[in-house]
Order: sequence, then structure tokens, then C-alpha cells
Amino acid sequence: MTPTSVRITEIFYSLQGESATVGLPTVFVRLTGCPLRCHYCDTEYAFYGGERRSIEQILEEVSTFKASRVCVTGGEPLAQKSCLLLLTALCDKGYQVSLETAGALSIAEVDPRVTKVMDLKTPASGEVNRNLYENIAYLKPSDQIKFVICDRQDYEWARMKLDEFSLSDCVTDILFSPSFGQQDATELAEWVLNDRLPVRFQLQLHKLLWKDAPGH
Repeated sequence: MTPTSVRITEIFYSLQGESATVGLPTVFVRLTGCPLRCHYCDTEYAFYGGERRSIEQILEEVSTFKASRVCVTGGEPLAQKSCLLLLTALCDKGYQVSLETAGALSIAEVDPRVTKVMDLKTPASGEVNRNLYENIAYLKPSDQIKFVICDRQDYEWARMKLDEFSLSDCVTDILFSPSFGQQDATELAEWVLNDRLPVRFQLQLHKLLWKDAPGH
């Protein structure tokens, strides 16, 4: 095992299912492992197992898709320290790189060229106490903050966090997403409109197209 290797669950090419680049063709590099256990998690298959690969091997496979965008996701990618090296290596190759992170581990050392899509875990996730609010200081305007809303209590909690941390001043895009199969999407959209929130409502495109199939 070397410091330049990463445990990988899968590498695949698909449409970005969420975030500000939704719908754009993207290579996904899904790392194995996560210290959180959110109630709505749809990637439990990435908690264990995987295959250890060198960063060079990952770069070689990513290049075969001939795409300009790469999303490093999980699990929780930052649970592996070598994820930081992978992110930098991808940036050095000229890719537009994004990182999907749960917000429970520090993002302070993430390459500044990476677009961070960081969750703030809501009460109904079961992991609200894992939020590392110090991370907000390391966000840049091009980064994104995501709330997965499971019910009205989650929505009100998220509204409170918008004001408490002046999140609209931190990032351009704040994402409100209904927990799939749990929170009615139309209802959440109406809440956002009625309260005139400065957020981007989103549905998870990959779930609508491919349900929860791995590799999409």
C-alpha cells in the first residue's frame, strides 16, 4: 500500500445528476468508505470493499472517457487522505474537477481549483451533529452547499442555517434537494417559492433516469 493509491468502488461515465452542472457528461470516481450513516444514503455499496488503485491507474482510466469534467464522490472521499493527491492530480491534467463531500471532514487542504459540493446534514439525516461548520470559511463563491430535505422540520432548519451563516454571501449556489421517496418534490418547491429563498431547487436526475443502479 502506497500513499499515492486510493481505494475505489467504481469509475463510470454518466450525466451529472445534481449540483450546478446537472445534466453535463461527467466521469465519476467513487471512492470507498464513509464514516457517516445517513438514513437516506443511496450508496451503501460504497461503504466497504473496493479495489486499491494507484493515482496513475485512475488517471489512465479517466482519460479513456475523453470527458472534460470529473466528479470525485463516495462514500466520503475525504475519509481517504490520498484523495487530496488524486484531486490535485486530476486538476493538473486539466479536468474541471468537483468534489462531493458530506461536510463532516475538513476541506481546508482541498486543492483550490476543485469545486466543492458540500452537504450540511439536516436533522432527519441522523447525522446533523457531524456537521463541521468551520468548513464554511474554506468555501469560495464557485463552491456549492447542499441540503437534502426530508420533511418540514429539515426545511425550517435549513432556512435557519441560511441566515445563521449568511450562506448566500459564501457561495453562489445553495442546493435544496428533496430526499427521494421521502419528501414530496412539489411541496418542497412550493415552500421555496413561497418563502422566496435564494436557493436552487434540484431533483436528482440520475434517480429519475436510472433509479439507484450503480454505475449511473
